[in-house]
Amino acid sequence: MAALEPLALPAVLDSLAELRAFARRASEAVGLDVGRRYALELAVDEIATNVILYGYGSPDPSRQLWISAEIDGGVLRILLEDDGTPYDPREHRMPSEEELSAPLEDRPIGGLGILLALRGVDAFDYRSREGRNVNVFEMRVSRG
Repeated sequence: MAALEPLALPAVLDSLAELRAFARRASEAVGLDVGRRYALELAVDEIATNVILYGYGSPDPSRQLWISAEIDGGVLRILLEDDGTPYDPREHRMPSEEELSAPLEDRPIGGLGILLALRGVDAFDYRSREGRNVNVFEMRVSRG
């Protein structure tokens, strides 16, 4: 994979398209198929949206989101960083299978986007590092 320059973008919803495009370029560079590229883009979009709306409290062009990519041992990692309120998406209450199979009007609000994001990637990690939240999305790269 040719090195992609990390990006720093304002923490506004208009930045989501550029974040998705970054994830797409990285996944295309390592040869992920269209379905897996889309799943990675969706995951990055969902977590970034939550950071903008909840981690920062609202869209704020004076705040930043940082995105970078690395390939290591056949694994593509996308790192999405922010300096908002610390929050591990894995700790969010996920909808149960029963709730997911209920009619839309009977489902509780919230959690579905995070569930789709975390299920769509091969692995997800969260850590706090030097005052930043670091969300790590991993996709295995097939070798052949």
